[in-house]
Amino acid sequence: MSIVTVQLGQCGNQIGFEVFDALFSDSHCPQGLCSKRENEAYQASCKERFFSEEEHGVPIARAVLVDMEPKVINQTLSKAAQSGRWKYGQHSCFCQKQGSGNNWAYGYSVHGPRHEESIMNLIQKEVEKCDSLSGFFIIMSMAGGTGSGLGAFITRNLQDQYSNSLKMNHIIWPYGTGEVIVQNYNSILTLSHLYRSSDALLVHENDALHKICAKLMNIKQISFRDINQVLAHQLGSVFQPTYSEEGSSHYRRNPLGDLLENLVPHPEFKMLGVRNIPQMSEHSLAYSTFTWAGLLKHLRQMLISNAKMEEGIDWQVRPPLSGAPTLGKMSANKNLHFNTSLANLVILRGKEVHSADLGGFKDPALYTSWLEPDNAFNMWKTQRAFNKYEKSAALVSNSQFLVKPLDMIVGKAWNMFASKAYIHQYTKFGIEEEDFLDSFTLLEQVVASYRNL
Repeated sequence: MSIVTVQLGQCGNQIGFEVFDALFSDSHCPQGLCSKRENEAYQASCKERFFSEEEHGVPIARAVLVDMEPKVINQTLSKAAQSGRWKYGQHSCFCQKQGSGNNWAYGYSVHGPRHEESIMNLIQKEVEKCDSLSGFFIIMSMAGGTGSGLGAFITRNLQDQYSNSLKMNHIIWPYGTGEVIVQNYNSILTLSHLYRSSDALLVHENDALHKICAKLMNIKQISFRDINQVLAHQLGSVFQPTYSEEGSSHYRRNPLGDLLENLVPHPEFKMLGVRNIPQMSEHSLAYSTFTWAGLLKHLRQMLISNAKMEEGIDWQVRPPLSGAPTLGKMSANKNLHFNTSLANLVILRGKEVHSADLGGFKDPALYTSWLEPDNAFNMWKTQRAFNKYEKSAALVSNSQFLVKPLDMIVGKAWNMFASKAYIHQYTKFGIEEEDFLDSFTLLEQVVASYRNL
């Protein structure tokens, strides 16, 4: 089954390019550490998901590119074409001459309705090229105007027109220090609208990605391209093919469906985060060896202490005792910042993958009391190595990891709203104070639900 990717705004288009490039590079990597037959099956499965038929031998990304300014889309198209390895479709882009000026309301209420028909037609053409559709992967930021406002509008339309297809929004969480004065407004409006129309929100935080570039990749002058490549590596380690079940050599057919079935057991809880290990520069990789036991011990501690990378993990954080009364568990969580999970999926790739012991992730103390670990934990595996890493593990988790950042964004937006700062910029495009209040109410409920896991 195929995934149609919708790249929105500057951020979505730049990330989208790196994601397709990472997927293509990995599936054509000679160091897959598996048989030729296995490698060919892996390549075919990746191609079915993300690339459509070739034009002159060059695969075409299953993607629609949307931005309200032409510059980034033109750069993205030419970068893909210059690579000579894959490209975007000739008629898969929509751009205009006027941006959204970092105003969510302009993207949602002006650009959305004005260009709805053209954009939805492009998406429909892309859907028609799929033998069967797994769903939509929508890449956007939430701080600006086009990705966030138009992104929320398009997601709502996809929900109306393709109600039986899955929608996963990949969201870039803005830097805490902020690039845009109204980013907190844009963020709460984006999140609250997506919570109503998307099946899952896969979140990457700019601050965490920046740290990975500095500490793990040893990059001195960090650019957005560096950050996007780290992010693309993480997404690739989740979305590339894995076996459908233990001992099988057939690849999963429905990547989005399987992900959401494993990770979103209740519509109140849609926030997903990704961690992966190891992640390092190519230079360091040449001198490193890994064991599954070591990788999984670190990954589990990253989960429970809510660390985004293996450096600087807090090893003091321990799961509360399983038998402890609920109240005790709550206060233990508060004291030690223990990150309670609703659902976890571990994806293992590489050598001796069948010898890896994942018992540590099945501990009931890691999970909320209303789900059994058998339902809350899943693992996917393949012997095919990912992106030159002999052994690698990715963890997609639905946990309390975003409670603090979400609470902070809602708090900052509320403080501005209480003093009516910049509200006129939104009301003049039809977003009323009532809409803000609805967003606050919904997101405060999300924070409360996650807190009480």
